[in-house]
Amino acid sequence: MTDDADVYYVISDLHIGGDEQLEEVEFLDELLEFLERLENTDENAELVINGDAFGLWEFTTVEGMEKFDELESSYPKLFEAFRRTGENITVTLLPGNHDHELAAYDAYVDRFAEYNVDLVQNESITRRVGDRTVHFEHGHQHDPNNRIEDWGNEHATPLGYYYNTLVTSRAGRLSDRGRYNWLKDVQAVTPTERMPVWLFSKYFYREMNPILRYALVPFLLLFNISVVLALLAGLDLAGIWSMPVDRTTAFLGQFGTAGTAVWFLLAINVVVTALLLLVAIPLYFIRRDFRRTIDRFGVFETALTVDAQGPYESAARETFEENPETAVFCYGHTHRPTVRELDGGVLVNTGTWLKRLHRRDGIIGLLPPVFYPTYQLGTVRIADEPEGISVEYRTVGKPSPATEELTLTERLFTVGREPELDIPERTVIDDAGGTPETTPADDVVDDVEPVGN
Repeated sequence: MTDDADVYYVISDLHIGGDEQLEEVEFLDELLEFLERLENTDENAELVINGDAFGLWEFTTVEGMEKFDELESSYPKLFEAFRRTGENITVTLLPGNHDHELAAYDAYVDRFAEYNVDLVQNESITRRVGDRTVHFEHGHQHDPNNRIEDWGNEHATPLGYYYNTLVTSRAGRLSDRGRYNWLKDVQAVTPTERMPVWLFSKYFYREMNPILRYALVPFLLLFNISVVLALLAGLDLAGIWSMPVDRTTAFLGQFGTAGTAVWFLLAINVVVTALLLLVAIPLYFIRRDFRRTIDRFGVFETALTVDAQGPYESAARETFEENPETAVFCYGHTHRPTVRELDGGVLVNTGTWLKRLHRRDGIIGLLPPVFYPTYQLGTVRIADEPEGISVEYRTVGKPSPATEELTLTERLFTVGREPELDIPERTVIDDAGGTPETTPADDVVDDVEPVGN
């Protein structure tokens, strides 16, 4: 354990590295600027990189220590920044699940030491701050899909390992084949079950022929109206109730050619919608029977989506109870930034520096959901202050990439529904063990969604 600092800066889940398109680090400039600030700080500080700094699972063409060579050659500015920052403050690196191999090869310790980075091959560490302590761990050990049962075993391969080597890495190799280089963002899709919906969304808004897409948009937007009209048309054909159809026809007839065009558009929508409804009825019963059969055989007894909150709250409570001097339980892994009071202590999740995708379902019609991309380059500062232990969540400046990456259609459908981040600007824990005091953030709120990585 290093000499205790007065201030701790914490980041996690950078996921740097991987095959081909995954090699690109979109936040590299911001990360270098952050390290430069720590390089020049006069604080008695320590930087804790709390797991998943590197995407070692995402390398499939090299093995073992060759992955370090790839990182070193691909990101020379980053490793030089580590060296300079480590000359001024302590830089500590903890393994996560994506870079668990850091705990499996002792040679990594020596290689990182060359750049003044202290690689600690443990599942967790503690640091003293004032008269209390901070517990650091990546958090994947509370996720059944990514738990490393045999810590330090280079052959440990939880479910998440196969997903990343078979899906994420392949996406990195194929991403540049699309109309836009979007497939590499597969690692930002959480939970995993959203993958089919995300792929369909990107196909519709990015890969589909624009003429075909713009021809479909009116039909999809009017689908809800078309369902009602189809039912009314059915009543009219059956001779039960013709008044709504007659009035609609008369109303549109007042507008001449334009009204006729709208009438034909609605008529086509009604016909197509009626056919879809007829097909949907038997498909619904077939799908329900199929799901019952699958459930009876127990093929999918374990859901891929795990509780991204409960296990960490339980782990924090257990830590606070077993070690009453612990003031902060700090983790990452779920990519959901969090700072909140829990049983007299503070539960902190440092979030991720990867792009985050926020699902925004269509308000009307049957349009595919939009996955709104943002960056939230989060850093946590934990310090011993006169009034107690302060915990501050800060973001490194990077604009949302929405204006660059969303099509005009996607932007129109998400106006006023941009994701925000709801995290207190500052939380203070007094030495007496009272309820921590928080200072609300003025401008930052995030949608809450279950995730797991």
